[in-house]
Amino acid sequence: METDGKRLRLLYPDIHGLERGKYLFGDWASTGMAAFCIGVYPLTHDKEILAIPRTQFDVGLHDVEAMLDRESLRAGWEPNTLVGIADVELHGEPAPWDTRNALREACRAWKDMGLEPQVAFELEFYLLEPGDDGAWRPVSIPGHRVYGTGMSVDPSGTIDDVVNAALACGFPVESWSSEYDNAAYEVNIRYDDAIPAADEAFLFKLLVREICERRGKLATFLGRPLGDRGGSGLHINFSFRRTDGSNAFHDPNDPEGLSDLTRRCIAGLLLHHEGMAAILAPHVNAYKRLQPDMLNGYWANWGHDDRSVTVRVPPARGAGTRLEQRTSDAAANPYLAAAAVLHAARLGVQNELELPPPQEPGAEPNTDVRIPPNLDAALDALAKDDDLVEALGRELVEAFTILKRAEWERYLASGADPATTDVTPWELSYYLPFH
Repeated sequence: METDGKRLRLLYPDIHGLERGKYLFGDWASTGMAAFCIGVYPLTHDKEILAIPRTQFDVGLHDVEAMLDRESLRAGWEPNTLVGIADVELHGEPAPWDTRNALREACRAWKDMGLEPQVAFELEFYLLEPGDDGAWRPVSIPGHRVYGTGMSVDPSGTIDDVVNAALACGFPVESWSSEYDNAAYEVNIRYDDAIPAADEAFLFKLLVREICERRGKLATFLGRPLGDRGGSGLHINFSFRRTDGSNAFHDPNDPEGLSDLTRRCIAGLLLHHEGMAAILAPHVNAYKRLQPDMLNGYWANWGHDDRSVTVRVPPARGAGTRLEQRTSDAAANPYLAAAAVLHAARLGVQNELELPPPQEPGAEPNTDVRIPPNLDAALDALAKDDDLVEALGRELVEAFTILKRAEWERYLASGADPATTDVTPWELSYYLPFH
């Protein structure tokens, strides 16, 4: 890729999944590196530095190095700019808090088994505009319909601008359409190896928010920003490619077309359903979406082509055989979310777990296991899931937990009822500027 005369926007995800970075000029191509203060990792959204070991004043707030992954270089959506993703190193080794490396380690465990994880993210979001009082409200779309296209659901052309910008930057967009609720949209990006797929999701969310902001609007990936409507999910589709290129989830000799590997992966996802919740739903607001009968990943169940369950087995077979994990919301860190899903699936294989029966469509849930009621309880469940914590990395989980406990404490300090399922003003003021 031609780099002469272009600046580099070097980015990496923090633990929240927010982009951190710098613009680099001059001969950046020869080094592809920038130093950052390690104090990024213990920062809350409102920039308090928390007492996370080895990341703050206890080590003098020293530098970490962000090293450009040259395979991630792509055209940017700003003039004369290339965008690249960095891996973060501490003293020449991967930093324990680098969530991109956490996903790489999750993939490495599968590669050691001769399998390459393939991932696709389905990103949902709402489009908001300022009201007369200055508060954000859903854009007005009188003719909205689910699976709408064109002027009927995008009268201002904002979503069209977003998708055209994404295509111009090389994002492999497969489709976009409106969702069930007014002002809600979904964009699907093509399957890829796990790291490039998470890079696409990470960058695409940033592109969406910045293109919409140019038009005076706000795109939010928050789990449930509007109390009178459904939420926004981040459905994680995944499968595994064998060395011969075939799909390890497909078994043409099985009556259902599924391999034993597939069934054990589902069993692992169900066993670690509660433990994964805090990673997949990492904000106070996420649990306003994760309620019964809202077509999300609430219960620890699975089914064939059933959108009411947590682990859906879509009808495609052969190369298209895959699993869809439906718990995560679109404000989650895609690297951490994918890492948690891949680890949970692997633990199901490693421990040879037996798969419980599928959920009968339309019947009462066939399990008592469900998502914890709030972020605080989800963090407790994560702490108890020792195998998952070990897989993700104890130092990373410790930092994640300290950050998220601080969010819960801020929520309680706002005076909100910890048991309410209503969307509160605190959630919107705290999260909307970032997610």
